[in-house]
This record gives sequence, structure tokens and C-alpha cells, in this order.
Amino acid sequence: MTRQKNTLSTETILTGNCVELMNSLKKKSVDCIFADPPYNLQLNNELHRPNNSKVDAVDNDWDQFESLKSYDDFTREWLDAARNALNPDGSIWVIGSYHNIFRLGYILQDMGFWILNDVIWRKSNPMPNFRGRRFTNAHETLIWASKTQKSKYFFNYDAMKSLNEDLQMRSDWYLPLCTGHERLKDVDGKKAHPTQKPESLLHRVLMASTRKGDTVLDPFFGTGTTGAVAKKLGRSFIGIERDETYAAFAKERIAAIDPLKDNLIETLTKREQPRIPFGSLIEQGLIKPGSVLTDSKKRHKVTVHADGSVIAQNRIDKTRGSIHKVGAAVQNAPSCNGWTFWHYQKDGKHFPIDNLREQIRSSQANA
Repeated sequence: MTRQKNTLSTETILTGNCVELMNSLKKKSVDCIFADPPYNLQLNNELHRPNNSKVDAVDNDWDQFESLKSYDDFTREWLDAARNALNPDGSIWVIGSYHNIFRLGYILQDMGFWILNDVIWRKSNPMPNFRGRRFTNAHETLIWASKTQKSKYFFNYDAMKSLNEDLQMRSDWYLPLCTGHERLKDVDGKKAHPTQKPESLLHRVLMASTRKGDTVLDPFFGTGTTGAVAKKLGRSFIGIERDETYAAFAKERIAAIDPLKDNLIETLTKREQPRIPFGSLIEQGLIKPGSVLTDSKKRHKVTVHADGSVIAQNRIDKTRGSIHKVGAAVQNAPSCNGWTFWHYQKDGKHFPIDNLREQIRSSQANA
């Protein structure tokens, strides 16, 4: 399905009602949405520390709702507008606390979104529980959902694994709150926005679920963390903010950012990289016919033939076929990724044959 594109600039900040402005966008024109809506914290009294100093809590008008029903109505209204703007294979992130995240998840499912993950942002420096009557609230929850169950959403598995020292990225993220030089301040030295999110959080979100050049929409833009990270990573963005003061901070902040060079942000998942048949390793002399491959624990062995097939050595039926077919057969498994299962020997050490495939890809890219 062809994606619609907005005629807006690659850096767009709109001031006004998020529902009205999202409805003015071209339908199906946005690749990803990050939404940090009001949490409806329902604070009834001022909160003080043990020394009686006042805690700078979120008590702004924009976080006040008459009832849970009015909050739910507001949620359905903005999510409906967001859904119209999202392309069929797009995805949405919503973040919240225990005050609202369960309501958001319920409504997302009711509207046909398909939940992919809930991610726990575990804060390395949470605010203490000053009254000592509850657990310290040390996390927030992000829900990641595709537009429908059939959406072909994008997930950069390889980038997330790389960020996590070659281990699969888990759904619990240990990141600090926005503090220090990153926290925007007004002329009086006070926080420009009470719920400014850290750039590290948005970096992970956008690297995981968008490509270079994608359009990211943030309907609750605040002081522009989503736009700042999007600009650095070569993504287009549309930020919507009803408060002109917050929008002014965002514009100034983003104008000062220099995007990273293309070669630093260009990533390809393995599925998007050029297909390299196993036979290419034989044709280019990286593996010779007659070579023996083993699994990482040396329990299974295969002999490589000139046509790119392999034959299992320790099976009576001498199973023959592709690296994937034989890898599955020796494990009695329904499938197998032969590239990571089979290993070759070099200098007394064993390496997955996927390393040799990467050598070919690298030489093609540099040709």
C-alpha cells in the first residue's frame, strides 16, 4: 500500500489543539507516533518533603480532568485522530504511570490497535516516596502497538541488540530521569516543563521502530524531546503543542541541534541486507568443498559439497540439503537458522558461518 506524505517541512512544530491539528494532517501519512499524554495524576494536596519543603509535583491545568470518564473520552478522541494519521504499517508508543496506563491500554485494544510490547522504564534516580506509605514509584510503562494485528510494523532488532552489547534487548529499560544540563530551565531557573523525558528514552524508541527519513508524530510535544532526537537521527517530525511557552522552548532547543551524519545513523536489519546464498561462500573460496562444519558445542557435523549442500556425518540416513534443512534435521527441530547454527574453524577457534556472509556483504558495500 502506498504511503501518503505530508507536504509539511521535515521539522514541523504546530501550536494548538492536538485533535484538530492531527485531523488536518493527511491520512496515513505518519510512520510512528510517540505520545506522552497527560497522566491525570489526581493530586488533591500539596506534597512536602520531611523537611517541609514543597515537592515540585505536576499540578498543571493540562493534567486536570473532571472525572475518569472525561479522561477516557479525551483519550479516545486523540487516539482516533492519531490512528487516522498513522499509516497502515505504522506503530504507536504511549507512555504513562499507574494512574493512566491501564486505561490507555484498554482503550488502545478497544480501538483495534495491536499491542506488541509493554516496556518498563525503570528509573535509575526516581523521586523518593516522602510519606513512607507506599512503595517508591520507580518506573513508568510504555505500550508499543501496531495499527492493526496485520500491520507489517518495523522493528530494528539488530540495532537494539547492538545497543545491548550483542544481547537481545529486554522489555525493561534502566535509564535515568531527565536531569542536569539536559533539563531545560526558564529565566528563573525553574523547570521549563515538569515532565520532560530524557533523550536516552526517545533514542531507544526511535532507533527501535523507525528508519532514517521516517516521519514521527508527537501530539504532546512539550519542550520537544521527540523532535530533538528525531533531528539527530535523521527522522522527520511533526510536534503538536498547545502551550506556546513550551513550543517556544522546543523551537529554540531543536534549532541548535546538528543532525548526525548519514553514515552514523544508517542501519539495515539483516532482513533488509542483500541476500547472500551459502553457495557464494564456496564460490568465493571462503569455504572449500569437503570442509567440515559443526554446531557451537561440536555435537553435530556436516560436510560441505560443491553445490552448496551439506551432508550430516553422524546420521544413518546421511541427511543432505541446505544448511537450514540439515540444521533442523539434526536437532529434530521444525526450523533452524543455519547461518548461526553452523560454525567453521580458524586458528583453532570456531566461528559462525554468518561471519563469512558479513565479509561478503562488507566487500560489496565497499566496492
